[in-house]
Amino acid sequence: MSQTPANISGSMNGHFGATSAFAARVLDRPAARLALVFGFALLTWAGAKISVPLPGTPVPGTLQTLVVLMAGAFLGARAGAASQATYIIMGMAGLPVFALPGAGPAYLLGPTGGYLVGFIVAAFAVGSLLTRWRGRGIVGPVLIFLLGAVTIHACGLAWLSVVLADASAALRAGLLPFILFDLAKVVVATGTYAGYLRWKPSTLP
Repeated sequence: MSQTPANISGSMNGHFGATSAFAARVLDRPAARLALVFGFALLTWAGAKISVPLPGTPVPGTLQTLVVLMAGAFLGARAGAASQATYIIMGMAGLPVFALPGAGPAYLLGPTGGYLVGFIVAAFAVGSLLTRWRGRGIVGPVLIFLLGAVTIHACGLAWLSVVLADASAALRAGLLPFILFDLAKVVVATGTYAGYLRWKPSTLP
């Protein structure tokens, strides 16, 4: 007996609804949330090791900003920020998770320390703002992801200016070479989030 298009559509919608409900139940468990927090910390570590040399700065471009934006989008404000705090704690504990050589608490006093703090702030801001913007189109997420990237650079440049004792040098080394690279990350983050919205259960962040 053949199915009509309506029956097929209903079957697919029912299957999708059941899958979404199951995902919501699984991801609502504390153990699953904890695993995701730790998983995004590991992804930030991986992003630090995928580097691209950029002109005008000795600091390589990495995929960390993209992971930070996705952490806020996928996990929400608190869990997203927690994932980045976990990443930093791993580095402070001595694990080689950072983009530049070195580890331990003293690493935060180096030129990239402000960016690391910005990871936590940006993940929280992105998660919080996307929750409020839910269901209002794609322009909002673009601006929110852009704000997240700007937040990382604002925190990074604030500390880099102190380290270099020169605000203009901080801009040349810590912002200008990264503009196009980070805009590309915002585009990728927006596309990924748009696809995520088509799947995610409404009960998730």
